[in-house]
Amino acid sequence: MTAIDLGVPSLGPAEPAPVSGPLIDTFGRVATDLRVSLTDRCNLRCTYCMPAEGLDWLPGEQLLRPDELIRLLRTAVTRLGITSVRFTGGEPLVAKNLEDIVGATAALTPRPEITLTTNGIGLDKRAARLKHAGLDRINVSLDTVDAGRFAHITRRDRLSDVLAGLEAAKAAGLRPVKVNAVLDPVTGLDDAVQLLRFCLDHGYQLRIIEQMPLDAGHEWQRGRALNADDVLDALQRHFDLRPHPAPRGSAPAELWEVDGGRGTVGIRSATACSPARRPICAGSCGPAPTMRRSKPHGAPRCGRRRPGTASTTRTSCSRTAR
Repeated sequence: MTAIDLGVPSLGPAEPAPVSGPLIDTFGRVATDLRVSLTDRCNLRCTYCMPAEGLDWLPGEQLLRPDELIRLLRTAVTRLGITSVRFTGGEPLVAKNLEDIVGATAALTPRPEITLTTNGIGLDKRAARLKHAGLDRINVSLDTVDAGRFAHITRRDRLSDVLAGLEAAKAAGLRPVKVNAVLDPVTGLDDAVQLLRFCLDHGYQLRIIEQMPLDAGHEWQRGRALNADDVLDALQRHFDLRPHPAPRGSAPAELWEVDGGRGTVGIRSATACSPARRPICAGSCGPAPTMRRSKPHGAPRCGRRRPGTASTTRTSCSRTAR
């Protein structure tokens, strides 16, 4: 019997896998950022994140204890080259011993940068303590500054609490204070304009993120979702936006200067390399890549890999993969 070469393409890297260096993947990307999920619980019920009735939370005995988390963090920082730690959830402010965990992380040598991503509820009472414990900066999720729309999106009437948390973070010296916004398909373009005005007035940095197809109700539809180009077009009708001169590096959002340097806004394309991003992609990836789908109904993914781009690794509060 004669063997026949069927021409099946290889799925592996074009070059041999690296054999030295901490947390380097087979495409040469170095992971220096660690995202740590402290809890799966949350006190909001955002429509794009979970159903109104919530989810089945992990039992307490399945969560890592603070000492176990610190042991993991110590290994990551001292042995694996991690230089930045971001605490997330769920909602990390509902996790127990948050200030103690932040303080223990700040005591590591070499000291990593420590950040927190939160919905801001309860932050007004804890921002100063978190800063004292060693927190460097903070990202607050806020999709609209309209109270009615906020209640519709989050299924909770808590906008005033989030705004108070932002003010407390700024007063505590957690700079820069970044605002992360996922835009509603119906009102999002109007919300984007209002959010940028709000952030410019208060000295916050706005980051707008395309809604990703990760909703628990599986209601995401590409035809309804706002993309980065929609957002950019809407903002440019009200503001003078110019590409930020700083190299983008591994930052996930494309950064724009607003009104001659009054502030910045970042726009993150979650599902594709949109035309708004291609001038920057061309400088780091080569020609604008073709798109392909990862599965029949999945979102298109960039057809070109970017070697040498820093990446992020994640760990969960759970003892076992969920």
